[in-house]
Amino acid sequence: AGCGVVPFRYREQSYVNALQWAIGLEIFLLVEDPWRVVLTTDHPNGGPFTSYPHLIRLLMDREFRNQQLARIHPEVAEHCALKDITRELSLDEIAIMTRAGPARLLGLADRGHLAPGAAADIAVYREGGDFEAMFTTPELVFKDGLRVAHRGRITASPVGATHVVEPDFDRAVEKHLKAHHDSHGSVRFEHLAISRDELGECSHCGAVHVVPCAAGEGG
Repeated sequence: AGCGVVPFRYREQSYVNALQWAIGLEIFLLVEDPWRVVLTTDHPNGGPFTSYPHLIRLLMDREFRNQQLARIHPEVAEHCALKDITRELSLDEIAIMTRAGPARLLGLADRGHLAPGAAADIAVYREGGDFEAMFTTPELVFKDGLRVAHRGRITASPVGATHVVEPDFDRAVEKHLKAHHDSHGSVRFEHLAISRDELGECSHCGAVHVVPCAAGEGG
């Protein structure tokens, strides 16, 4: 929302906060199709993305999940289904929810898979019993085929790209939008659009990658 970091602290012994925590886990554990749910957050306001490994362990390890459930407000366990859910997500399901699924939903055909021609954005993990530790420190991370991290140490910092779509639309509508904006806005209409070069400059990226718009049903 552009409001910066919200000074809000989630507390384990707050019934409302603990219930929010439980509901989020229940959604992931009760959905049958992993392609229909995405692990994400409005970092930093809704929770830092650095907490993903902890959340992934909660989804993959029922014993650990129940240990955490026992620490929060006692009435939450009584009023939610989490304690009765035995499901533990698999690595395949986590890969879909965090990689393949988001790429497909965003129409990024060259991301989220390891097929020939795909972008070589790859994280390599050494499998172990503690999934939080495993996902916190990948063995290797590659960005566009370049090794950028090794066992928690950054080895390279390449410049990425900004992904955009340029959907077609009826240009005649601009006449009406311009008239309305010039009457009510504080910035001239022609100053609203920015070029690809300007976009790359303000986002501190090396390139702007235009992603083809996915065709809608029947389109």
